[in-house]
This record gives sequence, C-alpha cells and structure tokens, in this order.
Amino acid sequence: MSGAMIFIKEDLKINDTQIEVLAGILNLCALIGSLTAGRTSDYIGRRYTIVLASALFLLGSILMGYGPNYAVLMIGRCVAGVGVGFALMIAPVYTAEISSSAHRGKLSSLPEFCISFGILLGYVSNYLFGKLSLTLGWRLMLGVAAIPSLFLAIGVLKMPESPRWLVMKGRLRDAWEVLLSVSNSRHEAETRFHDIKLAAGVINEMQSVDSVTISNNSQTECALWKELLIKPTPAVRWIFFAAIGIHFFEHAAGIEAVILYSPRIFKAAGIVSKNKLLLATIGVGVTKCVFNLVAASLLDKLGRRPLLLTSTGGAVAALIALGLGLTVVEHSKEKVSWALGLSIAATYIYMAFFSIGLAPITWVYSSEIFPLKFRGIGGGLGVAVNRSINAAVSMSFISISKAITIGGAFFMFAGLATLAWLFFYFFLPETKGKSLEEIQMMFAKRAQAN
Repeated sequence: MSGAMIFIKEDLKINDTQIEVLAGILNLCALIGSLTAGRTSDYIGRRYTIVLASALFLLGSILMGYGPNYAVLMIGRCVAGVGVGFALMIAPVYTAEISSSAHRGKLSSLPEFCISFGILLGYVSNYLFGKLSLTLGWRLMLGVAAIPSLFLAIGVLKMPESPRWLVMKGRLRDAWEVLLSVSNSRHEAETRFHDIKLAAGVINEMQSVDSVTISNNSQTECALWKELLIKPTPAVRWIFFAAIGIHFFEHAAGIEAVILYSPRIFKAAGIVSKNKLLLATIGVGVTKCVFNLVAASLLDKLGRRPLLLTSTGGAVAALIALGLGLTVVEHSKEKVSWALGLSIAATYIYMAFFSIGLAPITWVYSSEIFPLKFRGIGGGLGVAVNRSINAAVSMSFISISKAITIGGAFFMFAGLATLAWLFFYFFLPETKGKSLEEIQMMFAKRAQAN
C-alpha cells in the first residue's frame, strides 16, 4: 500500500483524508480478526486458524487487485485486515508452542522477519509495477499478494499441530507424537510433555499418553475473560500489563509512519521523482529484513531485555535526528544537503534499531508469557491493542504532520519511544532460556515479592 497510494490518489482522484482512511482501515478491521482469533484457535486449532487467515488474505487481495472504485478497494482492504488480525495473533503463538526453550526466541522472531521480507517484496514489486500504466500498476501491486496467500494455506497443512493445543483438547497421544518430531531428543520430548500436562491441568501427570482427563478444559469462555480481566491473580495481572504495554509501545514509537509513509517522508526531505521515491523505500525494506535476521541470531544468546532496551534507545536517537532534519528542510528556503542526508540516514537508522529488538521481541515476548489457558484470548487482546495503535498512527499521521509539521510529528514519536524505554526497563523481566511454564512461575514469584 505504501507505494500504491502514490498512484491510487492520482487514478481514483481521492483526497488525503481518504488516503489516511484507506491506509488505516486495515488495522481497524484487524481488531475483529485479533479478538476472534484467540478463541477460534482454541476451537479449531492453530493450523486451521492460519488457513483461515490465508483465505481472507486471498479474497482481500483479489478484491483490491480488481479495485474498480474506492468502495471496492476499501472492502478488499477490510477483508485483508481481518486476515491480518488472525495471522498476527496466531503465528507467534503457534511458533512458540512448537519450539523448545533453547530456540524459541530465534524461531518466534521468524514471523517478524517474514513480515519484513514481505514488506521488502512489496517495495520491490511496487518499483517494478510502477513502470506500468497508471490504472494497471497499482492494482497489480495489491493483487499480487494473492499468490503467497495461496502457498501459505497449502503449506501450513503440512505442518504439525501445536502440542499444547492437542494436550488442551485431551489428545495426548497426538501431542506426544508431535513433540517427538519437534524435539532434539526423546528426553527433551518427555520433559516438555511433562511440563505441558502440568500447565494444562492434567489430573495425573504420570498417566499414559492415551489419557484425556483435563481439569481446566471445562472453563467457559466467560470465566476465562473474568479471570483475566476482572479478578486476575497478581501474576496474571503483571503478565497482562506487560503484554498490553509492549504491544502499545511498538506502534506508539512511530514505526507505521515510517513504513507506510516513507515515500512522503523522503519527498519532504527533498526527493521528488516517483521512481526515486519507490527506490528509496526498497532501502527501508532491505534494512528491516537484514536487522530482523540479526535479531533472530541474537535473541537466544543475548536475551530479550538487552536487545529491547538497546533497540528502543537507538530508535529514540534516530527519531530525534529525523525530526531535526525534516524541520530544517521544511523551514529552509534553499536546499540544505546535510539536513536531506540526515533525514534519509535517520530513517534507515531508525528502521535498523527498531528491527533489531522492538519489532521481533514484541511478538516473541507476548507469545511466551501468557499461561496456556489464557494464551488464545490474551494474545488476541495484545494484537487488538497493537492494531488499534497502528490504526491510530496510520490514520492520523498526515493530519498530525500538517498540524505540528512532519518534523514535529517525529519529535512526538521520540517522546513516546522514551516512555517505552522506561516501561520496558521497569516492567519486563528476562525470559531467555526458560520454558513457557517456567516463565509463568517467574512472574508468579516476582508478583508475590512485590
């Protein structure tokens, strides 16, 4: 959408407000998907929830690619948005639940890398399709997403179901077979099976793998919501606060403004050619991909907290530099080369710092801290907050930049990123190397200590 908006505005003759709504409506609709996905994944399983998300992506892409008018384009964007909500909630949960504690950080960060790689492919395809006619080019930019959607739906059916979901459903034999296939040794599989059964509330932890007696399976959805939101234990309250906080600050730090409106940022910095604008956005995508890969290699070595604090601190500095550069360019009557260079460099530096920590760790951390019975609805609420802030930023950035200048908008994001750093420092303990069940015990002990 980032590159397509340049051409949609010209072809469909729409204004900036309509562009903002088109950009942000996906995230508002993702709220529906994220709030539904948790319980959907508990009912039909993690794999089939991903299949459902893929089907929504496919339909949304076809509608946007057809896009004869603004209304159809909005409908397609909304359908795709519901799919986004499903996918963003279920991908990290599924990955965390099939991964061992030693490799969970690396594997759980892969969805974020793949999102980044998808964004990069989007930027590249925008550049290539931008050379076509006005009416055809942007429709292909949006419609081409149907191809990977189809591959995802088919490919995920070859993957195993989550062993934790299988245990929760009383399918212990199936869960044991999956654990044997995704563990490095039989001993590791036995240890993980033991921990999962305890967390799921299996009445007799030593019973055979054919047993199906689950103590907490009878809890109604209403009871779970009440236990999470109204009468949580101190540990669950802290976990919920940490998950909501990290999702809030991921987008309050301004990432959507940079990804979605990078052509507008580069244009404000002095780049005016459409081809050069699209080429500059490819650099943003490359930076995001490269540093997501770096993060994946470091998550299980350095831990979540060091990367998260370094990432957020670097993002604050880059946002201040970007705000300064754009402010100088905007208020100068002549071309100021150093301010232009600073603005472009700060955009890439911001993306690098954001991608090395805050981007992947948001999803890794929130997927691994919730107890098993809350993982579906807790993860869904986290994604709902994530998409809400994403929508707020994407639907208001143009208006904010007009009201307080584009440089002022990034100074505002720098202030929010500073608050994020303080939140992470005081409220997010390290989870590296701990099993999902050990993480829950850690939060319980810390809550009692406080």
